[in-house]
Amino acid sequence: MAFRLRTLAFAAALAVAASAAYADDLKIALIRGLTGPLQAYAKQTETGFRMGLEYATKGTMEVGGRKIVVIAKDDQSKPDLAKTALTEAYEDDGADIAVGTTSSAATIAMLPVAEEHKKILVVEPAVADEITGSKWNRYIFRTARNSSQDAISNAVAIGKPGEHIATLAQDYAFGRDGVAAFKEALAKTGATLDAEEYAPMNTTDFTAPAQRLFDALKNEPGRKIIWVIWAGADPMQKLKALNPERYGIELSTGGNIIPVLKQWKDLAGMEGATYYYYGIPKNPVNDWLVAEHQKRFGAPPDFFTAAGMAGAMSLVAGLEKTKGDADAEKLIPAMEGMSFETPKGTMTFRPQDHQALQSMYGFKLTNQPNVDWAVPVLTHEFTASEMNLPVRNGR
Repeated sequence: MAFRLRTLAFAAALAVAASAAYADDLKIALIRGLTGPLQAYAKQTETGFRMGLEYATKGTMEVGGRKIVVIAKDDQSKPDLAKTALTEAYEDDGADIAVGTTSSAATIAMLPVAEEHKKILVVEPAVADEITGSKWNRYIFRTARNSSQDAISNAVAIGKPGEHIATLAQDYAFGRDGVAAFKEALAKTGATLDAEEYAPMNTTDFTAPAQRLFDALKNEPGRKIIWVIWAGADPMQKLKALNPERYGIELSTGGNIIPVLKQWKDLAGMEGATYYYYGIPKNPVNDWLVAEHQKRFGAPPDFFTAAGMAGAMSLVAGLEKTKGDADAEKLIPAMEGMSFETPKGTMTFRPQDHQALQSMYGFKLTNQPNVDWAVPVLTHEFTASEMNLPVRNGR
C-alpha cells in the first residue's frame, strides 16, 4: 500500500512538473491569410518565420529557457476573422505574443486587440502606412516595410525632372496609402504625377482604368510611366497587353514573388524598387537562408520568406534582452531602438513608431540564361538614412 501511494505521489509530481513546463512555453500566435488572394504571400511568410526562429535560436527553438510554440491561424485576409483570430489567440490559446498578418486591412482590424490585451503584435508582412501611422499603438512593432518605404524607393528609382507619371492601385488601405506616400516622395524628384486610378482588389479587366491613364499621359512630352501598386493577382501582363508603348508609355512597379517574376520576362528593362530579391543582399543571414531554402525546398527563398524570417529574428532578439519574459512592459523598452539582423542586413525599430528602418533595392529587370524568371538586378541600395522616412503617427 505504501509503495502504491509513493508511486501515485511520484506520478502526480511528474504531472504537475509537466503542466508547469507546458505553462512556461513561450506561445507565439502566427496570423496569416492562408486562404484567399494573398495565400502565396502567407505561405512564404510562415516558412520564413519558422526558419527564422530556427536560425535565431541556433536550432534549439528556445529563448530564455522557454520552449517556443507557434500557434498558426488563418484569417482568410478578412478583417473580422483576423480580429477574432487574434482575440482567440490571446484569450483561449494563451499566446504571449502575436505576429501577422498578410492583408493590411486585416492587420488594421487587429491593432486595437493587441492594445486591449496589452500584448505585443509584430506586424509582418502588411504594408499600409496607417499601421504605424494613424492606427498605431505602443504594442505594435513592424518588421515589414511600410508604404512610404516602398514609395520613396520607387519614386527615387524612376522619378526624374520632366517625367510624367500616373498610378494604378487597389482601392483599399494598401493601395491608397501607397499612392499617397509615392505622390509625396515623387514631388521631390521633379517628376509630375498626372493621374491616379483605383480599382477593386478583385479587378480582372483593366481596360477602362488603363485607358483613362493612357489618355492622361499620351500627349505629355518626355518620358511617361504608369506605376502600379498591387497585391495578389498581378495586373502587369494585362496592362502590357493593352499596348501602352503605342503612346510611348512605360510600366513600372515594385518587386514581387518569383512566380510573378516568371510572368515578367517580356518586361525586361523595367525599373523600380523592391523589398527583397534573394540574389541582392550580401550577409551571413541571407547566405544561410538561400542555402537552406534551396536544400530543403529545391528553390531559392522568395520575397515574403525573407520577411517572415525578419519577423522571427526581431522577436528572438527582443526576448533575449528580457531573458524570455514576454511581458509588454519589459519588451517595449527592450525593442524600442533595437537593431537586429535579418536576410536584408541590419534593421532597427524606430522608437517613435516601432517601424523597422531598413534598406530597399532599386532594380532593373533583365533576362538571364537558364533562369526561368526576370531577374531584378541591383541598380542602387536605398539605405534607411538615405530615405529619411517620415513619422506619420504624430509622435
